[in-house]
Amino acid sequence: MEKIRVVLYGVGAIGSRIAKFLLEKEGVKIVGAIDIAKDKVGKDLGEVLSIGKRLGVVVSNDPKAVFGKACADVVVHATSSYLRDVYPQIAPLAEYGVNVVSTCEELSYPYVSEPELAKKLDALGLKYGVTFLGTGINPGFLMDTLVITLTAVCQKVNRIKVERVMNAATRRVPFQKKIGAGLTVKEFKKKMKEKAITGHVGLEQSIGMIAGALKWQLDKIKIDPVEPVIARKDVSSEAIKVKRGQATGLKQSAHGFVNGKERITLEFQAYIGAEEEYDAVTIDGVPPIRQKISPCVHGDLATIAVIANSIPKVINAPPGVVTMKDLPVPSAALEHMRKYL
Repeated sequence: MEKIRVVLYGVGAIGSRIAKFLLEKEGVKIVGAIDIAKDKVGKDLGEVLSIGKRLGVVVSNDPKAVFGKACADVVVHATSSYLRDVYPQIAPLAEYGVNVVSTCEELSYPYVSEPELAKKLDALGLKYGVTFLGTGINPGFLMDTLVITLTAVCQKVNRIKVERVMNAATRRVPFQKKIGAGLTVKEFKKKMKEKAITGHVGLEQSIGMIAGALKWQLDKIKIDPVEPVIARKDVSSEAIKVKRGQATGLKQSAHGFVNGKERITLEFQAYIGAEEEYDAVTIDGVPPIRQKISPCVHGDLATIAVIANSIPKVINAPPGVVTMKDLPVPSAALEHMRKYL
């Protein structure tokens, strides 16, 4: 059975883990790899992934050269959270007739943050017959696709609240640093202002996707400022020690308003020392829904799975920009990947 031909665009922390997972899958062949890091360009992908064998795929910083000979079916793209940064990377790929599955958070529902770029990208997809999807665990599943699916059993939906609480001590060290763990409150606010650390990207997109699925016309989306979670006692991960009174992570909320009333609330918290990790969806409706996953779904592992499992669905999807609400019900692709086409 013929294999799905994949090009990796970005082999950083997440991209490399996606690559390793795809190497374990039946029915997938990695035929190209792109990155700009000097310590990766020119090396065999197997060496970059530290898997102890060569793969015969050399990491390149020249997308034209890669796509000129790869004959790829799909690109797994993992470089940036922001569509304005990502657009110049993925838009030219349409001419090569390859579909795109990206970890770009803003691409998960681009109409709320970059409507003009979304329109241009959709036009390219329609012109060349390719599909663009942004997805992952969040945005992409926990705070939007899962929520949308749960509303299917409701006769009426009044309000929706989604919570995600993560103990960052169990996550990658770069992630712990990204959320400001171990900083004083003053340092946290300074780095946030300088954008040296950032809040969660994707709350706006998740609200937009939920509202779009339910056909709710949003008046506005309000994103609250990122706030530090203050340690009430000394806590630590293997790499970072947080003293009482310091920032141990961050919290952020977002709100979607319809006809002047708040209808969607999303709350995100990630910090070292969280006593309970969970993902919770509460729907005030008929019937009411209270769903809780405890501990919370592991972000990196789940993002890798969502990206890989979306490949057949994206290849089968109509051309243009699509979101998770536009695709068939998400599911694992456990067998030979071609079986799902």
